[in-house]
Amino acid sequence: MIYGTAVLAICTLAGLMLGETLGSLIGVKANVGGVGIAMLLLVFVQIICKNRGWDKPLLPSTQFWGGMYIPVVVAMAMQLDVHKALGAGMVALLSALLTVMACGALIAWINRAEPDTAPVNLDAPSNPS
Repeated sequence: MIYGTAVLAICTLAGLMLGETLGSLIGVKANVGGVGIAMLLLVFVQIICKNRGWDKPLLPSTQFWGGMYIPVVVAMAMQLDVHKALGAGMVALLSALLTVMACGALIAWINRAEPDTAPVNLDAPSNPS
């Protein structure tokens, strides 16, 4: 687990530095994609370690941290988006509301489009003889 934590820390620091560098290159005073770069680096490190045979001590812990990292990043991004939307005004709030409504309608349409399956009869014997 310690190896995976070290790999995650290195990937995170490298991703944040690359995100800051990318932001300064395009003239933005912010980290541009640093967390996403860190996630990609973590995936690349897993692939490289597996190809070189170093996956025994690293793979389980990097998979664990990769599984923990993505939900945390999504939750952080959602919080930032809501905070910025509330500060940006009505256009941002309206676009967020329309996006949520469009996703809900799409999910409802997908659920209706799926074929119905026959209900399972739990009272029937499973192996008739």
